[in-house]
Amino acid sequence: MNTSHAFNAFTALSARETGKFLRQKGRLFSALVRPALWLLVFAAGFQNVFGVAVIPPYESYIEYNVYITPGLLCMVMLFNGMQSSLTMVYDREVGVMRLLLTAPLPRWYILFCKLMAGTLLSLLQVYAFLVICWLFDVDIPLMGVLTALPAFILSALMLGSLGLLLSVSVKQLENFAGMMNFVIFPMFFISPALYPLWKLEESGAEIVYQVAQYNPFTYAVELVRFALYGQLSLTALAVVFGSFIFFFVLAVIGYDPQKGVITRRKG
Repeated sequence: MNTSHAFNAFTALSARETGKFLRQKGRLFSALVRPALWLLVFAAGFQNVFGVAVIPPYESYIEYNVYITPGLLCMVMLFNGMQSSLTMVYDREVGVMRLLLTAPLPRWYILFCKLMAGTLLSLLQVYAFLVICWLFDVDIPLMGVLTALPAFILSALMLGSLGLLLSVSVKQLENFAGMMNFVIFPMFFISPALYPLWKLEESGAEIVYQVAQYNPFTYAVELVRFALYGQLSLTALAVVFGSFIFFFVLAVIGYDPQKGVITRRKG
């Protein structure tokens, strides 16, 4: 693989994805408004998260907002990862994906470039949402923005590769929205994004607690939560990295012309 060709492919795909994103201003707006509503409204009605009412007192409300911010940051990456995969389905329908996969570059590299382009968009949205958090007095350490960058990148890669894998089995654009609902909401709610997992176990929801232990999104949230305060969860790091490799390898196999979606579409 020629280095200059590889770099040109990466910049071209990144520019294409970024350009589409900037032209779709409603996409950025919805990506920021959705978690902002959760940040401002959800905590107001969420009672007894830490053993006391979130409102009042006001300090507990702020404390809860600080707790859920890592989960909302991961939600931004989750939605963007799925939406980036939506473009894969569209590109496959109009024939762009077929042209990309026949380029004189390894298939895994083409897919990785698409994945990195989506990760770049996730980072832009994450840091834009962090600005919103600061505007509403959510106490996120400034240094944590830097220490959490590797966690953001790895989590975005993992969630993007999951979306890439899901796009393998979706043959029509209309079917992808339904699949997103069966993936996004269970992953988000069965995780420590909105409440500590020990609360689930304490309340007797043992099945939900056990399912959350096998949810890769759980470990993405924990990885980001620790990283924002300059700490590292080795378990979360191992699970997120392992899930990223697992999802991406399956996606590469799925896009193999000999046994992947292209052959199935011909059939």
